[in-house]
Amino acid sequence: MSAFVWEDKYCLQIAEIDRQHQKLFALFNELFDAMQQGHGDEVIDKVLTSVVDYTVYHFSFEEKLLHEAGYQEEAEHRAEHGKLAEQAKALAQKLKAGRGDPTVTIATLKLLGDWLARHILVSDKKFAPFLVARGVH
Repeated sequence: MSAFVWEDKYCLQIAEIDRQHQKLFALFNELFDAMQQGHGDEVIDKVLTSVVDYTVYHFSFEEKLLHEAGYQEEAEHRAEHGKLAEQAKALAQKLKAGRGDPTVTIATLKLLGDWLARHILVSDKKFAPFLVARGVH
């Protein structure tokens, strides 16, 4: 069962960002499933690396769009991304340190995924109309 379920409420009506958000949900689910099923450290490390790398890629893409469009709250949005990136790195460290306690790491991953969902629903939904009005679809 998926821990992070994509719903229409997350759609920003910006195709590439929506696709990237869906990919992030899928990666979070892949990591959650690997951890829940007790897969080996090698599998978990590989999936976690994918989550962190793709998160960095997505944030960079989004920030570039905001910058090019002249979004006034770009710096604030970038700071939120920085917080999530730091949390993702902390999760990676926690996973490596807490190999023997999957409940701790699963709870941490759920907190991070919940933060991402809230970020999309609040911060990303805030900039979406601005970009759409400037022709970004």
